Amino acid sequence: METRDIIKTAFIKSLPILCSYIFLGMAYGILMEEAGLHWYYSLLISLVVYTGAFQFVLTTLLSGGASLITIAITAFFMNSRQFFYSLSFVKDFNKMGRAKPYMIHSLTDETYAVNNSLDLPDEERRKVMLPLAIMCQFYWCIGAVLGGLVGQLIPFSTEGIDFCMTALFTVIFVDQWEKAKSHVPAIVGLVVSLVCFFFNIFLYIIIRLWYYNNKLFDNKKCTL
Repeated sequence: METRDIIKTAFIKSLPILCSYIFLGMAYGILMEEAGLHWYYSLLISLVVYTGAFQFVLTTLLSGGASLITIAITAFFMNSRQFFYSLSFVKDFNKMGRAKPYMIHSLTDETYAVNNSLDLPDEERRKVMLPLAIMCQFYWCIGAVLGGLVGQLIPFSTEGIDFCMTALFTVIFVDQWEKAKSHVPAIVGLVVSLVCFFFNIFLYIIIRLWYYNNKLFDNKKCTL
């Protein structure tokens, strides 16, 4: 496969991500601008961090003055899923030479899904994966910059705009559900997610009750 064909294939495969990343990146840039962080901050974070969902959370953490430890722990837990699904590309990345560090850095949920869908011989598939990753990050950065500029020029309410990430993951889930032969992993993922969700609610209630009881006890102790 010639270089022209490789780039053409990568571009065609990246079109679904282009359509989503431009708008998601714009949503991210708008939220950053709303938090007082201009477009160049959005661009810098998109180049260095580039984690999609966590960048939305990072906006809240930065605007709220969170500590570096809090940001690091949150990033670790939010992106820990990549430790597992990136294992399927260990052999491919090891054979990509100098591009390996960038391939690790640029692996996202969307690029992972597209890379898995590449129906090409191993060598050609690896050649397509690099320009595909570069294009996807480029789309995200362009969207983030556009969002920052739009947020400066056209002020409007950003309430609910962060829901776009939830919508994207829902679309990806439905697409994978329709293509998969077995739905067991998806069902297990849903059940585990629900269990964790309700466990967090229960844990939050316990912590709040404990805090309230301790505060009430301290107030009575001071009164005595």
